[in-house]
Amino acid sequence: MYNFQSIISKNTNNVLVQYERFGHLAQNLANVDTNGYKKVTFEQIMKEDGCLTGAVRTDYSQGSVRVTENPYDIGIDGPGYIPVTSPSGQVQYTRDGAFRQGKDGYLVTSDGWIVGDGIKIPSNCMRFDIKKNGEVIAYYHDDKKPEKIGTVPLIQFDNPDGMQPADMDRLIATADAGEARLVKNHDSFKQGTLERANVSVFQTATDIMRMNASMLASIQILKAADQMYNKSINIREG
Repeated sequence: MYNFQSIISKNTNNVLVQYERFGHLAQNLANVDTNGYKKVTFEQIMKEDGCLTGAVRTDYSQGSVRVTENPYDIGIDGPGYIPVTSPSGQVQYTRDGAFRQGKDGYLVTSDGWIVGDGIKIPSNCMRFDIKKNGEVIAYYHDDKKPEKIGTVPLIQFDNPDGMQPADMDRLIATADAGEARLVKNHDSFKQGTLERANVSVFQTATDIMRMNASMLASIQILKAADQMYNKSINIREG
């Protein structure tokens, strides 16, 4: 009886672990169109007793860059995040560079968070350029010389895995992430582009199908062990 109970316990544990991995795969697939999204991996580990466990990690590899030709869009080529500030003063970090001009003229996120320290686009400028190093230059129709109106900062952390996920695929800095470091003299920004999620639709769909087959097999084993356990009880009682 003990062996049956052990088999049922191990398979129950393994099914639950597989469900957790399935959930991360589904999350990745759901965010395939989220700008700058980094896929989450769940590495299954078989312990000596036959029970599965797992470790959740984030894949920080570069997503492909999509050209939008929208001057407000900023793609990040390489590591790092852009700091954004909420109307209440909370600072978070993002790789989603789909920005716009807010009602007060400031460069903001799609939901109104201020980019960097606040970059106000002049209403009378002909155009503005965001350089690779983050400098924002405004150009005018008249003889007025182009002027620097701000800089989009790029921030890096020693341990990005230590950051805490927040709404809109933003991240919150924590003590585990280490100190926020301003990156200087970089060429990581690409105006008029957006970084896509680093999720492969085909690979993720294949992983989900394999995961589904594995889960079904584990459930069948669990059912068979449960039936054999119940029969053994009936035999003992008979």
